Amino acid sequence: MNTLEKKLLIFDFDGTLIDSVPDLAQAVNDMLTVLGKSTYPVDTIRNWVGNGSRLLVERALVGDIEVVEGQLSQDEADQAEQVFFDTYAKISGQNTVAYPNVDAGLKQLKQAGFTLALVTNKPIRFVPKILKSFGWQDIFSEVLGGDSLPVKKPDPEPLHHVCKALGFSADEAIMIGDSKNDILAGQNANIDTLGLSYGYNYGQDIRELNPTAAFDDFQSLVDWVITNYA
Repeated sequence: MNTLEKKLLIFDFDGTLIDSVPDLAQAVNDMLTVLGKSTYPVDTIRNWVGNGSRLLVERALVGDIEVVEGQLSQDEADQAEQVFFDTYAKISGQNTVAYPNVDAGLKQLKQAGFTLALVTNKPIRFVPKILKSFGWQDIFSEVLGGDSLPVKKPDPEPLHHVCKALGFSADEAIMIGDSKNDILAGQNANIDTLGLSYGYNYGQDIRELNPTAAFDDFQSLVDWVITNYA
């Protein structure tokens, strides 16, 4: 663990702060229905979430988490993704909930003097509406979506971008998330990582990815960060 004081907390969104699967699953199934394809249970779709909308759509089209190159044409995937976007735009946030203690925990960290940022693989167009629904629009000093830059997590560039934009070094930052994309992004950026076990990580225990520390609930993470760095 780096010993330099941590001042910047970079959070993932879906699976870390919010459970958006009910809305995502409905949008996926509505898309599949429009396209005349079979739909899937929510728990199946839950395992496909976390790599951005394009891969979620492709996984739904083939009915598997593994999408082999050549299985889908670009036109087919483009058309399906647009149907998904249109559907999700109408329902996003309706059944999305914050995980326990997240609202109070974010405010507690902000009041303790930390700078908070959000880096999600969700397309940026859907993020402001959801942030506003929770009253979090002023919590984060920087917000990046999966299409805000040419690359997304697990590429380290979104984290480097946030650090530079807010005037922090990598040593002063912590990446916090629920999936391998978050932990790998932090590790690739030489940023300490904190994992949460309750989100969307394709059935893999977040601890197997060797984050700096891991927690089973958000309040435990908040307490640990404040104890060690506030």
